[in-house]
Amino acid sequence: MPYDPTLERLLTFLQSSPTPWHATANMARRLEQTGFRRLDETQPWALSPGERIVVTRNDSSLIALQLPEGPLDALRLIGAHTDSPGLRLKPNAAIVGRDWLQLGVEVYGGALLAPWFDRDLGLAGRVHVRRADGRLQGMLLNIERPVAIVPSLAIHLDREANNGRAINAQTQMAPVLLQGGEGKDFDRLLKRWLYEQHDLEDIDILDFELCLYDTQPPRRVGVDGELISSARLDNLLSCFIGMEALLDSDGTQGAVLVANDHEEVGSASTCGAQGPFLADVLRRVHAQFDNAHEGDGEESWFRLLQASRLISCDNAHALHPNFPDKHDAAHGPAINGGPVVKINANQRYATTSATAALFRDLCREVGVSSQTFVSRADMACGSTIGPITAAELGIPTLDVGVAQWGMHSIRETAGSRDPDYLIRVLTAFINRRELS
Repeated sequence: MPYDPTLERLLTFLQSSPTPWHATANMARRLEQTGFRRLDETQPWALSPGERIVVTRNDSSLIALQLPEGPLDALRLIGAHTDSPGLRLKPNAAIVGRDWLQLGVEVYGGALLAPWFDRDLGLAGRVHVRRADGRLQGMLLNIERPVAIVPSLAIHLDREANNGRAINAQTQMAPVLLQGGEGKDFDRLLKRWLYEQHDLEDIDILDFELCLYDTQPPRRVGVDGELISSARLDNLLSCFIGMEALLDSDGTQGAVLVANDHEEVGSASTCGAQGPFLADVLRRVHAQFDNAHEGDGEESWFRLLQASRLISCDNAHALHPNFPDKHDAAHGPAINGGPVVKINANQRYATTSATAALFRDLCREVGVSSQTFVSRADMACGSTIGPITAAELGIPTLDVGVAQWGMHSIRETAGSRDPDYLIRVLTAFINRRELS
């Protein structure tokens, strides 16, 4: 299959981002390498027209802004989320019994549990420690080699396993970590891994947020490489696409990339879409531009929001060849068929006919086909950061995404041509002068 530098960057990003904290660090690093200036929310900001800035919160959410040379009269926003469903360790994680040290886990978000069995699992997240001199420090940890597994029960011991047996996350999903281990061994292992990755000795581990993840690397799949198979495509694929579009843009228009954490659990957090992160950053930016151009405060703030547009990017359900009856017959998006406009009459998606029209016109402009997803009328519909952000700020919004299979599985599948399609459309969106 031909070499594609964009896809190679995507696969590298997916592989190196096993948690929201790693994804945010990787995005911030790349943005800084390409000229974005990192800002600290606890410090005063001095902004200049035309510059590019990046801000993070909780180390797991990110906002990147491209500031216009002239007045800040409209913003082109792209939204995504950094978190994915999975298994996270409980605070007192060590479980000892029957000659095995196991890990107590909690299910994060709406994860498909069955695919987690018999996978080679690594461990990653962030750990906070007290150093020998009394300083508190947080750091990322990523154990990339397989250190745990959730073994299946043999069919001989459960003849009903293939007949829709329920899975109990409390009693049947504890990964095995160490044979013959004791409870204190997990703390010892964490200290050893921190020493190996950060050269830290004589530390006390105070707390952690750690996730298990599949160590199988992302791959192109199919005779002609038509597919991408990876963990966390929902929604690191959209984070990557939004970042690529921002970096590919011509830099003339005001633009924002917001990647929130906690979408999979409702977005109600300091750094989630229902929290104040985006509004806080935009208000600080607006205040400086408003003062510089002798604006009229709140009046120009509300005009800015209504003149702006948000494209919420979160993957869509592709028509599954084995389960075609799970789709409305007229709304089954195809893999590699172009970006999908997501519509729901009950506002689970924020798309309106006006915002959809803008997106379809952008697709026409760059020669990319668009598709439409609407859930079956007899099935519940998921949601995104789109309706939440629209409700918080009042910005006209639409929901779009790349079509995929296996959403919320430990390993998901999307088309290898679709990322480029959506990057092209979003780049045109950022460059577009008129949004109405």
